[in-house]
Amino acid sequence: MLAPISPRAATEFSGWRIVALAAVALGMSGPGQTAGVSVFVDPMMATLELTRSEVSIAYLVGTLGGAVAMPHLGRLIDDRGARLTMAIVGGAFGVVLAAMAGVTGLVTLSLGFVGIRMFGQGGLGLVATTSVAPWFDRRRGFAIGVTSAIGSALLSLIPIAAAFAIDVTSWRVTWLLMAVLVWTTIPTIAFRGLIDRPADVGQQVDGAPAPAAGEAPRGYTGPNFTRSEALRTPMFWAIAGAVATTGMIGTGLAFHQIDLLGEQGLTPVEAAANFLPQTFAALTATLAVGSMVDRFAARWVLLSSMLLLGGAMVAVPFVSPGITAGLYGMMVGAAGASVRALEAASFPKLFGIPNLGSIRGVVTSISVASTAFGPLALSLGRDLTGSYVQVLLALLVVPLGIGIFGLVAPVPRAPARPRTPAS
Repeated sequence: MLAPISPRAATEFSGWRIVALAAVALGMSGPGQTAGVSVFVDPMMATLELTRSEVSIAYLVGTLGGAVAMPHLGRLIDDRGARLTMAIVGGAFGVVLAAMAGVTGLVTLSLGFVGIRMFGQGGLGLVATTSVAPWFDRRRGFAIGVTSAIGSALLSLIPIAAAFAIDVTSWRVTWLLMAVLVWTTIPTIAFRGLIDRPADVGQQVDGAPAPAAGEAPRGYTGPNFTRSEALRTPMFWAIAGAVATTGMIGTGLAFHQIDLLGEQGLTPVEAAANFLPQTFAALTATLAVGSMVDRFAARWVLLSSMLLLGGAMVAVPFVSPGITAGLYGMMVGAAGASVRALEAASFPKLFGIPNLGSIRGVVTSISVASTAFGPLALSLGRDLTGSYVQVLLALLVVPLGIGIFGLVAPVPRAPARPRTPAS
């Protein structure tokens, strides 16, 4: 592993460079994301002689196992910084990606899913977006939106590259190639580029001018919730519920996308191409939401994302090749991206920076766990009814309920702190 280089003072504001590096790190989480895993499912099923439901169960077990570590990784970010945490997560992610090349059955596949969901979808995504927050105040939402948008664009290339590599080589070799990609990228970003805080290089938040001689440096004046205090607010659970809802249902739709859209008359190629309008809508929604969080209340973004998801679920039986398939993909992509951008950008504003890693670690744990149930729920629903439509209509109550809850949840009030007596 590369030896760490201590940050050096810089004359130009480094915040936007951190945004770029964090976006690349977020993109490298692709092999652990559902879209990245989805291209491996069918060839692995054939080699390992597993059914779709068995693979879905392995994914559920692995994802739930991976979710357990998220609060601990969040606390590590708060205690030791994003640089060290990203290096640890990236190194471990590469190890488990390499191990995926050697899976031989249901048990080893489940263990592999634990690792790639823990360190890829969960850990690397968490540390990448959290690393940006300390660098911005007035434009934090926009900066995190840019990070998520670029990261999502890079992430969308992973399934394409993996599918090509599987065709040329095999799924086992492709897992090894993904491991090499992560190992050569993430440690370099962590040790050679990332900086934990502006003060580490003599800079100020938002690139503000350094204080004049004799003037106190600008300190943090925003909210300062502890994790337990944040968890006692309804708005935390409204946003966490929205993240979990899009995680569960969106993952189920993505995991079974080829089969689901195949029922509506799309060929496998047309169904795979539906990821393109999803990606386009996700990028647009991420940038829009990042800017909106800086200006508007979170509840309206939450409601919009739940209505988009509900609309996509209702639209499934009406999808056909062409325009309706594109509109469906755009609704799915915008719903998931908007709520993820909402959580990443609004939590620093609502709960503050000092304990952000610990607070977001809980949401990431919930998010990762929620993605475990979507593929299995849709798979079982299809087995019982012969179609995905009925189970999606039954699940419609979830996004609608969360949207209403978000409307009535009050904005968190800063917790009262005991005053320190003057000396």
